[in-house]
Amino acid sequence: MNAEQPAYGLWLLVIVNSAIFIGFALSFAKPQSTRDWRSFGAFSAFLVALFAEMYGFPLTIYLLSGWLQSRFPEVNWLSHDAGHLLEMILGWKASPHLGPFHVLSYVFIGGGFWLLSAAWNVLYQAQRNHALAATGPYARVRHPQYVGFVAIMFGFLVQWPTILTLAMFPILVVMYVLLALREEREALATFGDDYRRYMARVPRFVPSVLSGRDRVKAS
Repeated sequence: MNAEQPAYGLWLLVIVNSAIFIGFALSFAKPQSTRDWRSFGAFSAFLVALFAEMYGFPLTIYLLSGWLQSRFPEVNWLSHDAGHLLEMILGWKASPHLGPFHVLSYVFIGGGFWLLSAAWNVLYQAQRNHALAATGPYARVRHPQYVGFVAIMFGFLVQWPTILTLAMFPILVVMYVLLALREEREALATFGDDYRRYMARVPRFVPSVLSGRDRVKAS
């Protein structure tokens, strides 16, 4: 691709990339309930907004164009590479696809998809047996699927930050927290003291050394 030519208006790529990543996430998350579909729909909207700016219309670049052009006049802000704002602003000279933030984004995106897959396998078996999901990722955090969604979104933000997705991100995080709290109330009603003991030893979102010690003591 010629970096001197605008690299946007590629709406077919918006559709293709959105479909690929949403389909990929769908194959990992496998939403079942209305609540599952609601959370997955919000995640999908985030991806569509991201790819719309990545390949369709660079709204963030246009809104910040005056400041960006005055501070970094050597950068062609209509090139596709310029959308990697963090590498551009910090003066990364090589391809931004090899930049530190791009590589970091792969860690979060790949880790998020892995977590979705591993958590679904545990949850599916638990639901089949009408049991509490407490092994695999669920032995480290109580809501690994929501952690996976947030990790993927954060990875894309690091790779290609936009005003719209930056605004959406905290709203989606709050939504996942509220969904997690509602699920915990339902689990308490279903599993009672078993779930209370599970809550006492396993953190909600962030794994900790302390939770591991608690499991050792409990065993």
